[in-house]
Amino acid sequence: MLMEKREKAWGFRLLAIDGSKIHLPNAPEINDEFGTINGTFGKDKKIIGQHGYGLASVMIDEINKIIIDACLAPAKAYEVDLALEHIKHTQEGDLILFDRNYPSYIFLASLTKLGRHFTGRCSKKSFKAAQNMFKQHVTDSTIVTLKAKGDVKKMCKKLGLPEKITVRFVRVRLSTGEIEVLVTSLLDEKKYTAQMFKELYNLRWGVEGFFGVIKERVKIENFTGKTVISVKQDFFATMFLTGLESLLTKTADSQLFKKSSLNKHRQTVNNMVSFNAIKNFRVELFYYCKPIQELMATLTEWNISDPTYTKRNRKVPRKKSSARVSLNYYKRIYKPCF
Repeated sequence: MLMEKREKAWGFRLLAIDGSKIHLPNAPEINDEFGTINGTFGKDKKIIGQHGYGLASVMIDEINKIIIDACLAPAKAYEVDLALEHIKHTQEGDLILFDRNYPSYIFLASLTKLGRHFTGRCSKKSFKAAQNMFKQHVTDSTIVTLKAKGDVKKMCKKLGLPEKITVRFVRVRLSTGEIEVLVTSLLDEKKYTAQMFKELYNLRWGVEGFFGVIKERVKIENFTGKTVISVKQDFFATMFLTGLESLLTKTADSQLFKKSSLNKHRQTVNNMVSFNAIKNFRVELFYYCKPIQELMATLTEWNISDPTYTKRNRKVPRKKSSARVSLNYYKRIYKPCF
């Protein structure tokens, strides 16, 4: 079983890295700092204008839902460069998860040099070994030694990175029949079977959910000012808020986890309730108006009282909504917390 206990998976602290575009106020100072992205109607490529955007990049402890490192970079920043900064904040015993935008020789070599374990999804245009596994249906696991060549080799010499690394490629079949190929540093094929990686990589979706929370529930894109400093203050305040919410709901979430362990639908803390609890008790939280034990007991009671339910092994396919459907959602259905 993957989940040995709530804090770790397979004995590792599980860290996921991902990025997402953030819609910024359209002001000259902000556009100069973060850049803009061309806008279209979506039906064709005709540009109708530009708007300020930033790239939010985070490294999150997947199981404990805590941000380890985060930054707001220019919209056209290279995600791998941001990830290389994130991994400086890792430690021994961490396992890094990442999506198909990240696997490059430099990134894998950097993780290897640090002694960090990793698992990431490969695209169909990545390493040759991965391309072969997409095409054939015989081997589910293969160990390969990758060698740096050309400009990549020169870069490795400049950065002091190994010019060859040994990794493992694992082929996983999803319930939809779709094939995914993962690259990992976990080379022991007996201890870590190919099928086990399906469950491991599925945990990476927590970081996708995190961006949903900060955009939909906390409304990070509703900035309080039109200056660079106000945008950065709001961004990092949101990172702090989500970490605080995770810490304050840990006891309640653990109790709900045990309570519903045998139920068809697992109970978890409803973040609409938990964020509103923080808003209602913000003075008590930061000014010690009452004993902290009493306050924590009250918050836990609030968070347990109205849980949300999660269907086990739920599959939620991504789909694009039309502008009309999105407008209806935000006007009549959506309920912000802040």
